[in-house]
Amino acid sequence: MNAALPSTSEEHTDSDILLTTLNARYMHSAFGLRYLLANLGELQSRCRLLEFTIEQTALNIAEQLLNHQPKIIGFSVYIWNVAQTGEIVRLIKLISPDTMIILGGPEVSHAPDLPAFAEAADYVIAGPGEKQFRELCQQLLDGQAPECRYLEGEALPLEQIQLPYAFYNDEDIRHRLIYVEASRGCPFKCEFCLSALDKTASPFPLDKFLAEMDALWQRGVRNFKFIDRTFNLKVSTSVAILEFFLARMSDDLYLHFEVIPDNLPEALKVVLQRFPANSLQFEIGVQTFDPQIQSLISRKQNNDRSKENIRWLRQNTGAHLHTDLIFGLPGDTLENFADSFNQLLALEPQEIQLGILKRLRGAPINRHETDYDLRYNPEPPYNILSTRDISFTTLQRVGRFARYWDMIGNSGRFRNSLPLILTDNAFEQFMQLSDALYQLSGSTWKISLKRLFELMFVIMTERFGLDEALAAQALLEDYHRTGSKGQPDFQQLPKINRSKRTGIANKRQRQHA
Repeated sequence: MNAALPSTSEEHTDSDILLTTLNARYMHSAFGLRYLLANLGELQSRCRLLEFTIEQTALNIAEQLLNHQPKIIGFSVYIWNVAQTGEIVRLIKLISPDTMIILGGPEVSHAPDLPAFAEAADYVIAGPGEKQFRELCQQLLDGQAPECRYLEGEALPLEQIQLPYAFYNDEDIRHRLIYVEASRGCPFKCEFCLSALDKTASPFPLDKFLAEMDALWQRGVRNFKFIDRTFNLKVSTSVAILEFFLARMSDDLYLHFEVIPDNLPEALKVVLQRFPANSLQFEIGVQTFDPQIQSLISRKQNNDRSKENIRWLRQNTGAHLHTDLIFGLPGDTLENFADSFNQLLALEPQEIQLGILKRLRGAPINRHETDYDLRYNPEPPYNILSTRDISFTTLQRVGRFARYWDMIGNSGRFRNSLPLILTDNAFEQFMQLSDALYQLSGSTWKISLKRLFELMFVIMTERFGLDEALAAQALLEDYHRTGSKGQPDFQQLPKINRSKRTGIANKRQRQHA
């Protein structure tokens, strides 16, 4: 079964059923569609999986799909592809109205809160689709179309689900992320997350799962991205999986896990210390350290233990820590968010991803919209625009802060120069840097690396009052470490409006005079 991006060749094999989606990038793979394919039973030979990306045009995608003359096309719809998918669905129903369209995925699983183009589809499957998609396809191919257009998916016991890993082909293994899951669901009820709708977390049979992991490893997979919402929930299972990979450790083996920050018992610590540096990545959702906000959104998190565990991981393992904060939660303010950022930064994770709250269809947090005046962008990705306590202007500033922090803080390119600025209140100081960078560049995108270093010099000397020789030396050391050719030109650069210089800038100038 060819699950790679479709060829541009004119030769196509007709398929009764197509499974398709638009990935955010080519390197991503459609894990859910592979589950549907694996569980099609006798219909599997009549199905083909085709993956596209959101950069491809709707007309070209529609053409490539219809070239296979399918009777049924199943689309997987997510927040990142909902707009493009809608355009493709409308085109297909206009060009080939007899082609049956089935939609599934998070963006269409919460009726009546559905995107407008869902009306153009023939059927919508909400929730798990392994059973319902196969049954619906069989009915349609037998000429027994159900009258009800909206079908609720049934969550099968995990031991009854056929695992999808054989449907990663050789091209996927060479070029794409390989997603795996040892469990489904989440026992926590954090209202901003769709996993809050889960009743609990359930594990796949461990022996069967590890056998599939061994088969992938034998085929050459060395980068395993676990999508379990709470990998370290059941520590005995976590340890068994980690031991499995330790027995197959190589220089190029890399494992990515999502973990809850306040559950790190001794048994887990012991095995984590045995992994070599740069072989583990932990995605750690902190979101906020504010206890009142945590209580409001039903998030259970021991903040002291979370900080202790993050600090321990940073100091005692070689794991790469990717931590998350969310701005715009109900009750949040800029000051609260700044405090969470400063606390997290002090723990020295390699990355802090600053997310802006998004309106996910069906998420329980939507119950707060009236009380906290949550106003969301009506267009994907449905990001929060303002709240009772946060203005639109502030949200725009923090959005730019997040983008620049990725470029400067998370990139690791400014190890010598950034600490010269972030000395007191790191959030406030980086916000000043962010505002100044936007003033100079007018953009958060397409800033070349050389240009970024040059703009950093202007901001460090003009806004923060740092000695020019000190700033230039630190920036040049950082730039040369990137391996880029040439070097920045710090002469005849634009100046920042001096009327906007702050007390912090003047303080820096006094320190380095």
